[in-house]
Amino acid sequence: MISASDSELTVGASPAGARPAGYPFRGPGLLARVGPFAAIAVLAEASLTLPPGPASTGAAAASVVLLAAVAAAFLLPWSRLPGWMPVLVPLAYAGSVLGLILAEGTTSGVGIVILVPLIWTALFGQLWESACVVAAIVAVEVVISLAPVAVPDAVIARRVILWAALGAVLSVATHGLRDRIRRAREQAAQLQDRLREVSISEDRDRIAGDLQDKVIQRIFAAGLSLQSAAMRTTNQHVRRQIEESVADLDHAVLILRDTVYGLEHRREGRGLRAEILRLCEELHLAPELSFSGPVDGALPPDARAGFVELLRDALGLIGEQFAATRIEITAGGASYTAVVEARPLAGAAGITAPSGIDGLRDKAAQAGIGMDIEPGPGSTRFAWHVPVRAPR
Repeated sequence: MISASDSELTVGASPAGARPAGYPFRGPGLLARVGPFAAIAVLAEASLTLPPGPASTGAAAASVVLLAAVAAAFLLPWSRLPGWMPVLVPLAYAGSVLGLILAEGTTSGVGIVILVPLIWTALFGQLWESACVVAAIVAVEVVISLAPVAVPDAVIARRVILWAALGAVLSVATHGLRDRIRRAREQAAQLQDRLREVSISEDRDRIAGDLQDKVIQRIFAAGLSLQSAAMRTTNQHVRRQIEESVADLDHAVLILRDTVYGLEHRREGRGLRAEILRLCEELHLAPELSFSGPVDGALPPDARAGFVELLRDALGLIGEQFAATRIEITAGGASYTAVVEARPLAGAAGITAPSGIDGLRDKAAQAGIGMDIEPGPGSTRFAWHVPVRAPR
């Protein structure tokens, strides 16, 4: 009932400044706001027909008149009325309930209906309006406490019907509120992600501009100068060294561009670099660590999680008989490569691979990750090659 549609919930959850004129008596979602309470009011009034009938005809008539006044209040031009007037509607409802109780008897089972105006103001009104309704409820309780006691035969039926109806309204309203809170949190998270994307995009453009204007152009100009110098020299050894330096400068430019334009839209502190750094912090001896290329943005989330788990297992296995001295992570092209160079610990001389490495190789193969082991003089090189796939 309360959560009839998303638009109705949005209106109900919006702050007072964003509500339409005349809210809660106007605007989208009016039926969802009014329907449950109107149904309870009709049920309560209809209970007058249960035998033996109303004990006081005058009180019953007053209850019906006040309830009709509440219904007619929705036709008023609320956008042109003073801001304090909406509280008169739940107060009139409380007066209608008072007449109903006096007509049926203080133990007739309709007293629960007095909570309806309080729930209405708690959902759609302001705090001072709820305070006014609480005062009205106290006054109603004082009045009915002074009235004579009557115990009609229909008490049980009334209590079952009205308690069930009010319980349904409370349940639906509470679940609707929880849904609104959940959607509000999701929208806030989406806004945060969008803000983070805009911020990263602006940083990327700024860094790219600075590198283009101040760094890349200077490196490029230096490369041209070196190429010109190489053409003027007749010493083949010098020319070869200059050409190698020019190639290194070109490679440096490519790395700069990949780093800038490979920025991943990720949450702060949750990139792959940070996860690998945390893995290295767990090692007894911290290795030399280097990154090359857009490391954080190369792998989709599922492949990244599998790679981190595999690297953690590998470092734990290697650490039993080897000490990792260098870890190099490279992202570029069609693969993502992690290289671990490790030297055998004392007492493990001659061992080229730790025991249990075959199981790790099988696990990597099942994940589509290639694994190589290359023994070298005084150290062993472990390499993993992860195919780069587009994020899903």
